[in-house]
Amino acid sequence: MAAGYKTVEPLEYYRKFLKQSCRPDGRGLSEFRTTTINVGSITTADGSALVKLGNCTVICGIKAEFANPAADAPDKGYIVPNVDLTPLCSSRFRPGPPGEEAQVASQFIADVIENSQMIQKEDLCIAVGKLTWVLYCDLICLDYDGNLLDACVCALVAALRNVQLPSVKISEDTGLAQVDLSTKSPLKILKKPVSTSFAVLDDTYIVVDPTDEEESLATGLLTVVTDEDGKLCTIRKPGGSSLSAERLQECISRAVSRHKEVQALLDEVLLSVKTQ
Repeated sequence: MAAGYKTVEPLEYYRKFLKQSCRPDGRGLSEFRTTTINVGSITTADGSALVKLGNCTVICGIKAEFANPAADAPDKGYIVPNVDLTPLCSSRFRPGPPGEEAQVASQFIADVIENSQMIQKEDLCIAVGKLTWVLYCDLICLDYDGNLLDACVCALVAALRNVQLPSVKISEDTGLAQVDLSTKSPLKILKKPVSTSFAVLDDTYIVVDPTDEEESLATGLLTVVTDEDGKLCTIRKPGGSSLSAERLQECISRAVSRHKEVQALLDEVLLSVKTQ
């Protein structure tokens, strides 16, 4: 009976829970799903991480390659993110070129990298005007269940912190790159952004970490990205219900506290990997 009611009147079904300050999955309005992080699971990548937010699962693999620097930025490298939403993760996606949602997610990740200044592109330069690193950051959604952006940002940061790059020198005699695989060093990560997403339901209730179903019922969406200093890196609000300054500040405050939770979890995971 309840399943049938949920199918016919999904919003009314949710209202009964929201009025009690909870959700059908048992979470409170400001409660996240269980978050799990695994790093270094792709041995063929230079850095990798798998992140799960409830059922939403994203894996990030980073491949470092040589490239010629741009003429107008001879001392800078490149970071190229790409989000892939395949039919494997949800029936809503189709084979072929990246759809609009994948393109929006890829641009969002690029904006987070740029706005947070998590990596100085100058640190990717090997030889000014001659050689630089390009980091290809491929994010693949394995199971789509809402809140894709939070999972992607978390997977990206975890994978970047897992990257180990070999020592590279340019031979004075041949002008070719000499790679020393026996000497590797981690990337210099200056900032560690964390994304926190919200959904506005029934123009009234604000919930964090929305599921796919909650996103489909939402009258507004909001994503806030903060760094470890509590500074805003990016705010994304693609239309929908407006938020008062007070409610927006509440969301930002929750994002700051969420950053501490994710940061503590990620530090713990990376520490356990180092001690293995």
